[in-house]
Order: sequence, then C-alpha cells, then structure tokens
Amino acid sequence: MGNAAVLGFSGLSLARGFKRRSWPGLDSRDYAIVQGADSAAALLIGGRVVAAAAEERFDGVKHSSSFPVGASQFALETGGIKASQIDLVAHSFSFGPERDFYTGQSDYYRGLYETALDPEVNSAVAEHHLGVDLTGRFRAVPHHLAHAASAYYPSGYGDALVLVSDGLGERHSATVYTAGAGGLETLAEVPAHSSLGLLYGLFTLYLGFAFGDGEYKVMGLAPHGDADGHIGTFLRNWVHLGSDGRYSVPLLLENVHDLDKETYGAALAAIEREFGPRRAPDEPIEQRHKDIAAALQAVLQRAQLHQLTHFRRETGLTRLCLAGGVALNCAANGVLLRSGLFEDIYVQPASGDDGAALGAAHVAAVEAGDRPRPATGTAYGPVYGPQACERAVAAVPGLAVHRAADDAELARLTARSIADGQIVGWFQGPMEFGPRALGHRSILADPRVAGARERINALVKKRESFRPFAPAVTEGAATTLFEIEPEDVHRFAEMLFVAYVRQEYAERLPAVTHVDGSARVQSVSRGSSPLFWSLIEEFGALTGLPVLLNTSFNVAGQPIVRTPEEAVRTFITAGLDALVLGRLLITRTAAHDRTAT
Repeated sequence: MGNAAVLGFSGLSLARGFKRRSWPGLDSRDYAIVQGADSAAALLIGGRVVAAAAEERFDGVKHSSSFPVGASQFALETGGIKASQIDLVAHSFSFGPERDFYTGQSDYYRGLYETALDPEVNSAVAEHHLGVDLTGRFRAVPHHLAHAASAYYPSGYGDALVLVSDGLGERHSATVYTAGAGGLETLAEVPAHSSLGLLYGLFTLYLGFAFGDGEYKVMGLAPHGDADGHIGTFLRNWVHLGSDGRYSVPLLLENVHDLDKETYGAALAAIEREFGPRRAPDEPIEQRHKDIAAALQAVLQRAQLHQLTHFRRETGLTRLCLAGGVALNCAANGVLLRSGLFEDIYVQPASGDDGAALGAAHVAAVEAGDRPRPATGTAYGPVYGPQACERAVAAVPGLAVHRAADDAELARLTARSIADGQIVGWFQGPMEFGPRALGHRSILADPRVAGARERINALVKKRESFRPFAPAVTEGAATTLFEIEPEDVHRFAEMLFVAYVRQEYAERLPAVTHVDGSARVQSVSRGSSPLFWSLIEEFGALTGLPVLLNTSFNVAGQPIVRTPEEAVRTFITAGLDALVLGRLLITRTAAHDRTAT
C-alpha cells in the first residue's frame, strides 16, 4: 500500500460494563481489575506519527476505557483526513486466537469473550463510533506485539531485544522479542499466572491503593522501607526464579474461582495470612507497609534483571526496548541502566495501554509497506494558539493578565515568580502523550524549598506526603547535579529513569530529592524544548541551580489538563499562584479572590 493512513486504538470499551453487570455490588476498586483501560488513539501517515492522545484527556475519566471518540476525532483533524479516508484501523488486542480458551472456561468468561473481547465486537464498536464501514480495513493486533512495536519502531534501533511486561495481555504477562530487519520475532512468553505486573497490582491493593492507578505510589513508598526482612518471604513463597531467565509467581495460582480471578480475593487472603490485614485507603501508613513495598520493589527488580541477563547472553543483543506498564517503573529502569547490561535502552514514554494504540498502528503500517520513523519526543497531543488562550482568560472575570512581548520576557518573568516562591501552572504547545508532564502541561516550583513539596502535596495535588516530585534540569547541568553519565543524559528526557542526586547538591534540592537520595530526573534540551529550556536557564541564572520542580498539571482524580479552559479552571481551584498560558502570565486579583470566596 505505502503512505497509508493508519488509526490505532487501545481499550476494551465493553469489558468493565460486563463485569459490573456480572458481579454487582463489588467494591469500586475491584472493577478496576479489568483489561482494556487507558484507551487512546494514534494516527500514522506514511509511517510518521501525526497525532496521539489518551481518551481520559477528552472525557475527563482517569484511565478511561471508553472507545477513544475524542482522541480519534482529534487525530483525524490533525491529519487533515476524514474517517472514510483511513486505510487501516488497528486495535491493540487480538482475542480471536484465544477464543476457545475463554469460551471453554465458564459461563462468565464465555460471556466476557462474546460481549467484550471478540475482535468482531470491537470492529463493530469502532465502526459505530467512527461512522464508517471497516470491512477489510480492521486489524486485530496481539496486545504484546502492539506494545513491542510501540517501543521498537520509534527507538530507531537496528537489531534489539524487546521486553514487554505488564499485568495481562490476552493470556500473557510478559513477552521477549528479538527485533531487526525481519521485524519482531517472539523469543519467550510468560503466562498470566506468573505476572510481575499483576503481582505489583495485587500488593498495590493490599497496601490500600487503587489497582491500575496506585502502583507509582507503591514505588514512591518503597524507599521509605527496609526490604531485607521480607525478601525471603517473597522469594520462598510468591516469586520463584528459575533457570534460563524464567520466573513464576505462584501466589497468583491461589485465584481458582472466577470471582477470585476478578478480585484477587484468594491471593489477597494469602498475603493477609502472612502480613496481617490489608490497609484500608484511609488508614495510616505504617512502617510495615513501607517495608513490604520495599521488598516488592526489590523483588520486581531482581526478577527483571534475572530475565534480561539470560536473554542478553543468549542473543548477544546490546540494545533493549521496554514497553508495557512495568516499563513505567522508573526505579527499576534506573537499576537496569546502572547495571550496564545493555549499551542502549529505549523506554516507550507511553508504556501503558495508551501507548499500545501507537504500537498497533505501527504494526499495521509496517504490514502496509510503510517505514516507521524514529520518535521525536512525546508532544503528539492537541495544541492551542494565542486566540484560544485569550478566550479562556476572557471567560473568567477578575484575572490580572500580563502579555509577554516574546519568549525571552516570558521565561525571565516566570523564572522570577518561581524563584520568589510562587507555584506556577505552565501550559505550552502540544499536550504530551503518556503519563508524564514534560514541560507542556506542568506545575512548576522552586526545588530549593522543601516547603514547596509539602504545599503542592497538601493543597494542589491532595496526595500522600511521601511521594516525590521530579526535577527538570538542563542537559548541560544534568551530570553536575545528578549521578548520570554524559552518554546517558538523553535517556532521561522523558522522566523514565531514576538517578541519584549528587551528595553535594542533595541538601540544596530538598523538594525533588527522595528519602533515599534519588530523583526521577527529566533532562531538557534546548533543541527539543527551547522555551522550557530557556525558563530553566533563567531560573539557574537567578539561583545558581538550573533545575525546577516539575509535576503534572492536574489535581487529584483529574487527568492532566488538555485545553486552556481546563488550565484556567485548575489554576483557580487548585490555588496556584500564577498561570502561564502561552504568552499570557495570569494571576488572581483581590477582587477575584473575594468573588470566589
């Protein structure tokens, strides 16, 4: 075909509803245990990524599983095409080969397959929402192959090893591929009942957080604990490391009955027999919770290194691509990078199921004869011009607005505001694709002030005080402030690896230094992010430290903001001191504060 227009989408829009109807009365957290969340759409034309976005940014539901109507419409508008002009629509699941497995288990799983998993059902859903006949144009792409493609093709590598690790994709939890001129070839598969992703999600539930949403909280909690007391229990009872890089997770085999498989009830009971009652979401976090989180993180890292060490030796491949939800564990990624096991590592910035939409599109595009283009960052989302920003501000009375003459003035004034202690919303250019805010939809603060972290946690993010914030640092200063090798600086551009703060700077950067001295670093280059780089440089000129505290522009329970209107609304409701919306520097007047009160 060549020069194909390919729309990829992720999500299983009917799965959660079927579970609710089948098991009414479950806890809301139990309904999150389902395949097909984080729906998204991505458009490729001629192998080039034109647009990509998660549906949660359009429908306002975190981890939305709805068909990506808004994301698809945005992608098509960006590409300048109509739905009728799409050559291929690719879905990041392919349950057809697993039909007999699902329909042969029980009435529940037969119903799940026929209602929500069947490729014909998902093709019909896509046809309905896109308003076109997809006969001959629909591709069901195996889930892990979609993840693998999302990492390998944008990496720009030639030969590479690819590891996909997540909770569950159709019937597997991890797949190892070799990749090269011949495409992606499966080397090994790990079944769902030995899932490291599900293990991590299970303990996320046990520790009182939400499955599919709170795993990063467990990762942030882990450095506060001591792993030594519990690693033995994990490795004896629940995670077994075998020969040839294999591992198994026998804890998951506790779940035999359908309801236990859908809630992890039996496995949670086994953990409670060992560690005591699970923590309720509103209960205090005790030291035992911290120690369990530390052991869980240590075991995840050990199992992954065990697996990759074997396949690195077996294949001789020196480049690695990572995707799947486990690849968002930046602490594990940091351990892997520091191990020196691979010469090059590329982690898909949207490693969760949103990124699988991009991978499904890549698979279909390659099959159509297109050549994929290497990644150029993550800024594939909607962009809003000066008029849209002006309209959003004009709709809210009582705001004080300064219009910067140019980017230099904008960076200078914003840097001064942050150095003076203000917490600033920063809304610039295209929205990022993936869970990280990288200087397009960010909240920024002074990393030198420990109180900034507490204030953002308590007032803006409404989140747990133990969770760290990330430092955004210029590429030129990254190796000075953090324990990062010069050749690795570019790998930190998407905030996907943890590095340690150099000892002489840790006390000077308390708001972004975690309890163990680590930080989830974002390196910012002048070439790829000129305005954000200039802002950090200006802050460095004022303070001697070219680094900012960077967190996502949202409040608890809300997806990252997409539009200028959402940015203004969140600026007001979150109590930020200032908002930079394009070239507009916005603060609240005393009259606005009185009206709001």
